[in-house]
Amino acid sequence: MTANQDDELAALRAQRLKQLQSQLEQQATHQLEAEEKAQQQATQVANIDAILRRHLSSDARARLTRIGLADPKRANAIKADLAAMLEQGSINTPMSDTALKQVLAQLSKSRSNASVRRI
Repeated sequence: MTANQDDELAALRAQRLKQLQSQLEQQATHQLEAEEKAQQQATQVANIDAILRRHLSSDARARLTRIGLADPKRANAIKADLAAMLEQGSINTPMSDTALKQVLAQLSKSRSNASVRRI
């Protein structure tokens, strides 16, 4: 090999090394961002659960747990709505199971107002 080819090979190796390093840095950054986001979500969930533990009766908490077993996304949305209502003071505390049923009925009415048109 000539010196020119050695120089080209060294330049290609250096360029590839820089690419790999930048890819690793990007992956590390994305992983760190994902971990921070997961930690923030876990903190929010913990705060909501703490609020609900203080303001809901054991029967009402059990009902929310059963809803969570059936449909976790809906249960999380309901918990967030309830926590917001409790913080605003629009719900009396401690909330019983019957009061929770009424709130759930109101929430499901607003959810089911959509109509389906068939063409």
